[in-house]
Amino acid sequence: MLSLGALLSDRSLELRLLVSGTAGAVEREVLWVHSTELADPSPYLRAGEIVLTNGLWLRETSAADFAANVRRSGAAGIVFGLREVMPETPAELIEACRREDLPLAEISIAVPFTAVAEAASALQADERRDALVGMVRRGDALASAISHGAGASGVLAVLRREHELPLAVVDRMARPLASAGLDLSADQRRRVADGLARHPPPLEIDLGGTEGRATVFLVGAVGDTDAALLCLRPVTELTKPQQDALDQVARFLSLEVAKQQAIQAIELRFASELLDMILSGAQRAAEVPDRLRAFGVDPSGRLVVLTVAFGDGAESTLPGLSETIGEFFLGQGLAVVVAGGSQDVVAALQEPRQDVKELAEALCAVVRKRFPDRRPVVGLGDTAASVRELRQPLVQSREACQVLRRRQGGQAVASFRELGTHRLLLGLQDAGTLRGFADGVLGPLRQHDSTRDSELESTLRAFLAHDGQYGATAAALYVHVNTLRNRLARITELTGRDVARTEDRVDLYLALEADELAG
Repeated sequence: MLSLGALLSDRSLELRLLVSGTAGAVEREVLWVHSTELADPSPYLRAGEIVLTNGLWLRETSAADFAANVRRSGAAGIVFGLREVMPETPAELIEACRREDLPLAEISIAVPFTAVAEAASALQADERRDALVGMVRRGDALASAISHGAGASGVLAVLRREHELPLAVVDRMARPLASAGLDLSADQRRRVADGLARHPPPLEIDLGGTEGRATVFLVGAVGDTDAALLCLRPVTELTKPQQDALDQVARFLSLEVAKQQAIQAIELRFASELLDMILSGAQRAAEVPDRLRAFGVDPSGRLVVLTVAFGDGAESTLPGLSETIGEFFLGQGLAVVVAGGSQDVVAALQEPRQDVKELAEALCAVVRKRFPDRRPVVGLGDTAASVRELRQPLVQSREACQVLRRRQGGQAVASFRELGTHRLLLGLQDAGTLRGFADGVLGPLRQHDSTRDSELESTLRAFLAHDGQYGATAAALYVHVNTLRNRLARITELTGRDVARTEDRVDLYLALEADELAG
């Protein structure tokens, strides 16, 4: 590191310290050396530079004014070059530097200022070389840690061997990925996740409590900010080598996060495939036990299924819901298969010892805390006595969840048998039966729509969605009421069911619902 102390230690420069200045000033890093004989060099000096001078300015200004001008510029000190006509440093300059707390050194007549510049250049070159070598060695150690499966904790351990900094890694779901000397509370991790959700993310985050502010080094996987490397130091207190090391570690953490995301994506795909196997019935029943074992779930015992979604008009799940559910069950010591979709998240696990509904209510509370602006609901199916009977509980739990989603407020957790609704009856039917019923009722409408480019099926859906109100349906379809009546008459003619009769309207409505359930 280039400093006045480093130059003083070079005996070839024949430097002698006359004034040490403030505490630590001699060893503080300096920017460069600057030769000048101006009476007021402050407009041309940069903060942190060392002034090299022979004192020719003494013919124009006093030593006190010169020292004050140098101090005002933020310079790191003065090196006074002795000459044959001035073999000693002026006493007034020494006294002025003492008053200004400005380091002062003198250099012998035999050594030119160019030698000081060459020494400064060599020091900076050595520093850059050492930094580059250190970065390469650190990179090798980081790559080795990741390749050997050390994970994020192993990456932090590499950094801690060089810099004893309090560190933590938190992802955008507020999950702790690793820590070293810094244990964050759930509230602090939430502050970090909220910061990562901002655009752009902040450079520092106030953790609150006694910790104060932490510097943020972003960790990105596939173009997005997926996590943060936190250092419990304000950025102004971090040295340049420390910042460079933290930046490098954040890039390697991106590799680790990307790897974890790939693993999670594979697990999610396997879990989704498991749902397809269960719903396929006997066709793929033989594959289900092995897939359950892959997730640590014993297929030989009784199994339960829970389905989680958001109510109050929410049309989809949110990123992090599947992970939150999985972490909840793992925290309970229960192996689980979690499959996330666009509308709900399904969890299948071995029957727990505690009451399933109580477990579901605890899960609901955790999800509500994680997503405070949403209303989570949990649907439960019957317990499956064996893996071969898992299809019906799966259908039941999803249907119960859908019923809870559509209800405004009220019950958040309910089992299939607690709810009275036509969808539960439909859910007991297999996909083939549902498809046959739906096609039998709606087939003539679809054929008419495809050949005549009409909109009879969408008109029927809108009419039933608006509770049979002609005016509201016409407004929603942007047609005249007479046009709506003509379309409904055509629907009656094609299906043999009159939308004005309750019995026929029920058939039409159930056909649409069966069509949705059958996919």
